Amino acid sequence: RDQPRSRGLGDVYKRQKADGSDWRVAIQNPASENSYLGILSTADKAVITSGGYERYFEQDGQVYHHIIDPQTGYPSESDLTSVTIVCSDGTTADALSTVLFVMGLDGAKELYRSGAIDFDMILFDGSRVYVSEGIASGFSTGMDKEIITRQP
Repeated sequence: RDQPRSRGLGDVYKRQKADGSDWRVAIQNPASENSYLGILSTADKAVITSGGYERYFEQDGQVYHHIIDPQTGYPSESDLTSVTIVCSDGTTADALSTVLFVMGLDGAKELYRSGAIDFDMILFDGSRVYVSEGIASGFSTGMDKEIITRQP
């Protein structure tokens, strides 16, 4: 593995490489430990991924992951399987990755479009990758991709 991976474990890669080039961060595919959703080229940013696919347990046929919906007190029943946040502050990225997972696809799009917080995102719903316009040119994927713009 010659490049950093963001696997839903809170991995952060922030500074530009010593040679001045961008980091190439592989974003884990939740469906397969050996494949990626895509590769993000970035520098001077935190990259944090949250998803219910790394930390979970099963009981009586029910899967319980670690991302709790504060409205219910139970694991979030999100329509997203993975949320990656890219921004200048790691703490903000960590919080946003969890919040947007709980909010789901429509809520994540709405918050991004509001412009209230400066961040970019890569979302995955199990079949399609959604990438915010600020990082779309630096994200390569072979999967079905939709670019989310600030203006709907």
